[in-house]
Amino acid sequence: MQKSAPLLFVYRAYMVIFFIFLVSPLVAAGVFAFNDSMFPSLPWNGFTWDWFFSPVEPKLGLFHDDRLLQGIGNSAYIGLIVATLSVAAGTCNAFLFERKQFPFKNALYVLMVVPLVIPGVILGISILVFASMIANFADQQLGLFLTWLRPGIPLVVLGQFSFLTTITSLVIAARLQKFDISLEEAALNLGASRLRVLLTVTLPFLFPAMFSAFVVAFLVSFENFNTTLMLVGSDAPLTITMYDRMVKVGSTPVLNAVSVLLMLGSGLLALLSVVAQRPKKTA
Repeated sequence: MQKSAPLLFVYRAYMVIFFIFLVSPLVAAGVFAFNDSMFPSLPWNGFTWDWFFSPVEPKLGLFHDDRLLQGIGNSAYIGLIVATLSVAAGTCNAFLFERKQFPFKNALYVLMVVPLVIPGVILGISILVFASMIANFADQQLGLFLTWLRPGIPLVVLGQFSFLTTITSLVIAARLQKFDISLEEAALNLGASRLRVLLTVTLPFLFPAMFSAFVVAFLVSFENFNTTLMLVGSDAPLTITMYDRMVKVGSTPVLNAVSVLLMLGSGLLALLSVVAQRPKKTA
């Protein structure tokens, strides 16, 4: 036991240092959101709520900043659409790759995973070029103006969907692998239709993974920058709005206030995801 004591100490010290390293930037970002200063830096000039609630310049608060609020709304709108589509497609992909056998299955599975290893900028540029080619052809040859293939929210949704579907597919497929297929067989033997079995047996079992996949897809969509930057139009989501603000005005504590709001929202969604994953107690 004495020989393992130094190793135990090193292990505990490493864990403490590691978590301090992870949490320190978040704590710093949160603290400076309440600093009565024009810049998110020391010295500490006193506590204030101005960067959240002030209605006037120069300390215009987050909840009175129309551009930031519009960016949050756009990001939430995009995230909900992308997460919903990704979970729907991911559920279908999970059944396809876990339950079916077909030619080139392994090659197609690898192809499905490829978007995760492609840099977001490359993915965004590729989608933009491909969509522009189709839109230009339709405009010049067919006289059709396909606005949804031009930079804007529809193209951002398409771009994020292209890689988030991979994430949701992997999450839901992992849950489906643990499913006891004999439960479906028993329900079929009792006279239930395949649709009824799917709705009452299989999908309830998959729901925790589907909900977790939805949360992950929504959060990744909300914070995505590289792919979104290549596809964005006039309705910019929050990440692009914050980047534009930093380039034109510089960093101010109102951006820290946005960070606090995002940390609270992300923490709440993560907590809901953990609760959804907990096994139900049976009497």
